[in-house]
Amino acid sequence: MIASAESMCRPAPARRAACNAEVDLPRLERAVREILIAIGENPDREGLLDTPARVARAYRDLTAGLRDDPARHLARRFDHTAGSVHDVVAVRDISFHSMCEHHLLPFSGKAHIAYLPAGRKVVGLSKLARTVEVYARRPQMQERLTAEIADALSSHLDPRGVAVIVESRHLCMGMRGACQPGADMLTTAVRGTYATDSAARKEIFDLLTGRSARGV
Repeated sequence: MIASAESMCRPAPARRAACNAEVDLPRLERAVREILIAIGENPDREGLLDTPARVARAYRDLTAGLRDDPARHLARRFDHTAGSVHDVVAVRDISFHSMCEHHLLPFSGKAHIAYLPAGRKVVGLSKLARTVEVYARRPQMQERLTAEIADALSSHLDPRGVAVIVESRHLCMGMRGACQPGADMLTTAVRGTYATDSAARKEIFDLLTGRSARGV
């Protein structure tokens, strides 16, 4: 079974309303104001008057994953009686936005994930996308993001195997430093069968990258 994340609804801000109350917005506003002063700007000029409040709300939303738990999304599972125990569940092209913890600049891309259910229990496909969202919306390293998604699926679904591929572009590399805006970063994480069986790992990677569909 394979699906595209394009058919899934994006998480509504209202779903995180309770979590957002834990963010100290006034403190964030004060910090942004200090940054503006430090770089030589005037936070009291017309164009910047509302900027500290806007940035505070943006940081609240960009870090909502710190106040969420993937267990909340992966706890409910459903009986899967139509197929066999060897059926793979996969979702490609889950779009995400995250923030590099080294420079607090965005990186964005897509995650492709698959798991091999143990027995006949599966999780709703939208919950896989929400798991990506939980870990993406916090200060991150792409390497850790990839591993955390794989570990969450392994821990909460207890599958026979898990495979995760994350590809993204980092503004911290495109806007500063090496200044390579076209460079993509690719990370992978495998657990269970896909970690021990090289043939199974190649097969699932081909499926997630679309190579098997193209006959490559």
